[in-house]
Amino acid sequence: MVGFGIWDYVVFGGMLLISSGIGLYYGFTGGKQKTIGEYLFGDRTMGSLTVAFSLMASFMSAITLLGVTQENYYFGTQFVVINIAYIIGTPICAYLYLPVFFQLQAASAYEYLEKRFGKTTRVVASLAFSLQMILYMGIVLYAPALALSAVTGLTFRGSILAVGLVCTFYSTLGGIKAVLVTDVFQSLLMFAAIYAVIICGLIKIGGVGDILRIANEHGRIEFFNFDPDPTVRHSVWTQIIGGLFIYCSLYGVNHAQVQRLLTVGNLQRSQRSLWIQWPILTLLSLSTSFAGLVMFAFYKDCDPVSAKRIAKGDQLLPLFVVDTMSHLPGLSGLFVSGIFSGSLSTVSSAINSLAAVTLEDYIKPIFEVENSSTIILKSLAIFYGIACIGLAFMAELLGPGVLQASLTIFGVVGGPLLGLFTLGMAFRRANQIGAISGLISSLGFLIWMGFGQPRPRPQTLSTSVQECDNLSFINISANTTALHQEPEDYFFLYRISYAWNAVIGFLLCLIIGLVVSEIAQKLNSNPSTPKTLDPNLFMPFIRRRMLQELIHRKDYDQTETLELKS
Repeated sequence: MVGFGIWDYVVFGGMLLISSGIGLYYGFTGGKQKTIGEYLFGDRTMGSLTVAFSLMASFMSAITLLGVTQENYYFGTQFVVINIAYIIGTPICAYLYLPVFFQLQAASAYEYLEKRFGKTTRVVASLAFSLQMILYMGIVLYAPALALSAVTGLTFRGSILAVGLVCTFYSTLGGIKAVLVTDVFQSLLMFAAIYAVIICGLIKIGGVGDILRIANEHGRIEFFNFDPDPTVRHSVWTQIIGGLFIYCSLYGVNHAQVQRLLTVGNLQRSQRSLWIQWPILTLLSLSTSFAGLVMFAFYKDCDPVSAKRIAKGDQLLPLFVVDTMSHLPGLSGLFVSGIFSGSLSTVSSAINSLAAVTLEDYIKPIFEVENSSTIILKSLAIFYGIACIGLAFMAELLGPGVLQASLTIFGVVGGPLLGLFTLGMAFRRANQIGAISGLISSLGFLIWMGFGQPRPRPQTLSTSVQECDNLSFINISANTTALHQEPEDYFFLYRISYAWNAVIGFLLCLIIGLVVSEIAQKLNSNPSTPKTLDPNLFMPFIRRRMLQELIHRKDYDQTETLELKS
């Protein structure tokens, strides 16, 4: 491996200094992060474009740069179809879920659940979110550390510490303003890194047509796999349907994203942020997918994993940078800065949102802390930053590849939470007993299904080592073809594609929640009726219907009736 040159360190160090400087700036200017409104919501004065970049960066991060390139290299382009789910999901999140949270204006998204179902539901859901974000932080910290250790002389352990400490520093000091602004800067670096890879690949290999031709000849081009078998890892169905539920669980009800959307002054501008982030998200996703094909065209006759140049596919992208850019001063540093930036943006977002949820959902209901809230928030940010570093060392236990591991976590926890919020916002007869029953049972089932062992390994497409320089270290018979067919005797639930996790979790939570709610209503001699529910806790089309019912029943005086009609 070729280490960093002096200019690579200059570029890399510059990125660290700028990110830290943004945190320092917002920590000592304006209101100096002394109020919860400024620390968690930026006084609700952030711009739509800034929030849009932050929404994209906190979702995609280093997982996209490392995982999607590897996905297209080894499994082909079927994953790209998930971008259709993004455009379908954007109006659902913008016009069904977001208006409810904007009406509430709460510091924690899970305050909604207390108002709709009760305190117990709020705590259970908040704990599930905390589990999801802590596990995800570990993966996105692990991913760039892997890239850094593969390209530079830094150790894997040292890389994790560097990433974790820097993002903990600026997110703790500068609050949500620092997080959002650094997200914009880091998003641009992510694009710069991936386009550096694409441009260098085009120079080395030829034009776009040559890359697509090579990919097609080796079976990497696939968009129309309509196989309905749920055990098929990626198909049109898994990517559109499964991707839609993952997208909605993140952009519709995940506190980290809801918190960002509430930093904008009004609902219309917040909805605009969601629409702006969609093309940014799609552009990065498609560009990263193409970068994976560029890498395959470059290594088509000597797969680095089979040749034992690297230990696993997650290191393909940094290896490509070493092989194509190490002679160009600063380009390797730009690439690693992009990877590092992706992780910084996501981890800082998670730290900030976890601190908010912990204060609002766990501490405030028990202790009176209004006078010291910001001090507690900063202490919590430090705590979660340290916890994130610890979790990163365990990320390798979560499965084959950072992309699949992250999407598995999203589905296992995000699907049931999406079902829970939908139960509250769309179904007037749902109650707390049904909500808790649906959430706990679906979470338990998904954790068993998503992480149970033993499970089959994904089957990659064929690779070759025919033109490797040193064949003496290669088991050619084992590595020039696709991996052998896994036996079919694995437990069926463990063979279902991870992409269905969010769908299954959503449906289980919703169905169990509704059934148990109906049973509880029949057993309760004084059931709650739609008349006693707050219309503001429901999706806009249901809210309008409830307000019309209230007006027709003449439950309000004339002035209030006019307000309801408006």
